[in-house]
Amino acid sequence: MEIKVMANILEVNDSIAKKVKERLTCHGIFALNLMGSPGCGKTTLLEHTISALKSELKIAVIEGDLYTDKDANRIEKHGVPVIQINTVGGCHLDANMINIALDQLDLAAIDLLIIENVGNLVCPAEFNVGEHGRATVLSITEGEDKPLKYPLIFREADAIILNKLDLLPFTDFNYNAAVEDIRKINFTAKLVAASCRTGEGLDHWYDWLRAQVKKQARC
Repeated sequence: MEIKVMANILEVNDSIAKKVKERLTCHGIFALNLMGSPGCGKTTLLEHTISALKSELKIAVIEGDLYTDKDANRIEKHGVPVIQINTVGGCHLDANMINIALDQLDLAAIDLLIIENVGNLVCPAEFNVGEHGRATVLSITEGEDKPLKYPLIFREADAIILNKLDLLPFTDFNYNAAVEDIRKINFTAKLVAASCRTGEGLDHWYDWLRAQVKKQARC
């Protein structure tokens, strides 16, 4: 009985997600679901991305967090539309939350919508929110064991960012082992080694995003 209830929850979410994706596609918007642990650098990566691309792309952001609007306030300073979703304890965003948030945005004025999911390596990967692509951020400080311990969030990613590369000399992080494990799980994702503090590697991330937006055709 419990398994049947869970299946129904996921089916309802997937049905709404399909409508969300159709809605975004019809406006020519590329929507990215940005996932990763708390503290891995998702918001900082997002800030750098906005600064680098806002002169050429119309960007909007949906921020997911359990409580507070701290991340949304950081993004707002960069002059792009931002909607904060507080899940009040929920460990992930779902498609209905995104559908409601879209009503508060001018979709005709957006090329790239980045959805920063709640910091978590498990639940966000299980719920489709209507995105066209997914990116997972793993920081050097988290350890190279995470891809094999939490495979779904890496398997489902279209891009994987190994962040805080500048801290590599000060940790026991085995970079080669991490890359090998990631490729065992997902051999097609764009893999970017970067540092949001120094800017190293971020151009590769920007180029990937530009390519995704360019491919997104209006219906």
